[in-house]
Amino acid sequence: MSNTFNITRMGWLLKKTVLERPAQLLGLTLLSFLLSFIIYFLVKVLSGFEEAQDAAFITGLIGGGCFLASFVNGHFSSNASGSSFLTLPASQFEKWLCGVIIAGICYILLFLLFFRLMDMAFVSAYHNSLDVHSVFYKQQYEAVNIFPFNEFIAKKVYMMYFNFAGIMLLGSLYFNKAAFIKVALITCVACVGLFLLNILIAQFSLPNVQTAFPYFMVWLWVGKQRARLELPEGTLRAIGILFQFIIPVFFWGLSLLRLREKEF
Repeated sequence: MSNTFNITRMGWLLKKTVLERPAQLLGLTLLSFLLSFIIYFLVKVLSGFEEAQDAAFITGLIGGGCFLASFVNGHFSSNASGSSFLTLPASQFEKWLCGVIIAGICYILLFLLFFRLMDMAFVSAYHNSLDVHSVFYKQQYEAVNIFPFNEFIAKKVYMMYFNFAGIMLLGSLYFNKAAFIKVALITCVACVGLFLLNILIAQFSLPNVQTAFPYFMVWLWVGKQRARLELPEGTLRAIGILFQFIIPVFFWGLSLLRLREKEF
């Protein structure tokens, strides 16, 4: 039997992790789903379907998923649970992979399934409420559609999720207690700092800068009008690869190294 990875041993570890803390893991998942539902309903009433779909998708996937990622490795909140976890007859890689599977695969698939069913129910209810004899029926019907999982907003949310969830997964191994709050505060401060630094660099480099969206866009004043200045296509593609692949792999991989340090 391999000391690094064995599919049977991995299955036992995954089953043990889920069954050992079902109330916490499943409870957090259901709470995220409920929050997504509430936000969808409230924003739909206040603003409309498109805004509701975006807000519920972002909150449920990023918010709920990151909270779960910060908790899935929360074995070190006490010495007893930490020691018990470290002495499990499984490799460091398998312990790390268990967290990755729960936060990086299972939660995403479950949330996408839940969101699709919820979205279909809301959209179907709206379509069925329309007056088929109305002059504007076709226009009203086509104005509301199922949220696409493969277009711009969804792709950006996926990118943000893998970045932030990776940070949370790593942070949960550095902070034994209240990891979500501590890592969230550090991340917010870092994001604000980078945003302000980005604006400062743009103001030194270009005249009449109004604001600079990090890494790919600057808004300039041209008289009383605003003009948008974007990075060259090649640079934008390189930045996209950085945030979509390189940075997430860095954080998720670094959590494996941090877990190995815990082992020692």
